[in-house]
Amino acid sequence: MPAWRILLAPMALLCTLVTSLSAQADHGMAHPWQMGLQEAVTPVARQINDFHNLLLVIITVIAVFVTLLMLYVMVKFSAKNNPTPRTTTHNTLLEVLWTAIPIVILVVIAIPSFKLLYYADSTKDAEMTIKAVGHQWYWSYEYPDNGEFTFDAAMLEDEELEPGQPRLLATDEAVVIPVNTNIRLLIAADDVLHAWAMPAFGIKLDGVPGRLNETWVRVEKEGTYYGQCSELCGTGHGFMPIMVKVVSKEAFATWAEKAKEEYASLHEKTGVKLADANGKTAE
Repeated sequence: MPAWRILLAPMALLCTLVTSLSAQADHGMAHPWQMGLQEAVTPVARQINDFHNLLLVIITVIAVFVTLLMLYVMVKFSAKNNPTPRTTTHNTLLEVLWTAIPIVILVVIAIPSFKLLYYADSTKDAEMTIKAVGHQWYWSYEYPDNGEFTFDAAMLEDEELEPGQPRLLATDEAVVIPVNTNIRLLIAADDVLHAWAMPAFGIKLDGVPGRLNETWVRVEKEGTYYGQCSELCGTGHGFMPIMVKVVSKEAFATWAEKAKEEYASLHEKTGVKLADANGKTAE
């Protein structure tokens, strides 16, 4: 275990406890009065939570130290306790310390930050590929490895909601993925900038017209998860949710077979070439 984790374990444990207590039974969405982050259900999201807890510890220590230092200076050098002002112009040791300590803190932050960025950006032996394309104001999804079908997912209006479905988050079609599967996600946009964001997965990736951005996900818990477009994209930006259903591999295979019959073939609709999980392209 890294030394910084051992040294900061007590405060990190407290931060983790607060986050855990705030995570409610329905782990796929935020809740009123929730404290902390949503429950992490992917390896990337767990590392993001760990990094968040580390930063929270560092920020807390710095804030407490600066506050105590200011109080000390206010009392120590007040007119009452220090009637004759000191004439010290510099202190070499002090200047070295206030230069070196911030550098050390930044290095402590930078090392796990760069490791996390690389880990989140590097697709891990993808077993399947899904492409999400942002439109004003809905998402379309393509499954090049599972029958080359595509479908659109738009927000449900209030009168269309079924009991238990969250307002402004539920969609008419859900992205269905298998649990414990490495999935390559390709994010693009058809018109303006969009962003595919799913907090429980630790994902927020921009969709840029004319460009494919790539990330990966491996969800370790079945359930329904909700996200939203997180890039201002026009008047309907706040009505562009994302709904993902994570199911067993058997259930996903059954759904994919039905989806191939229900949705039009991907290449017949768009003619777009997509790389599958093995790097091959589909005409």
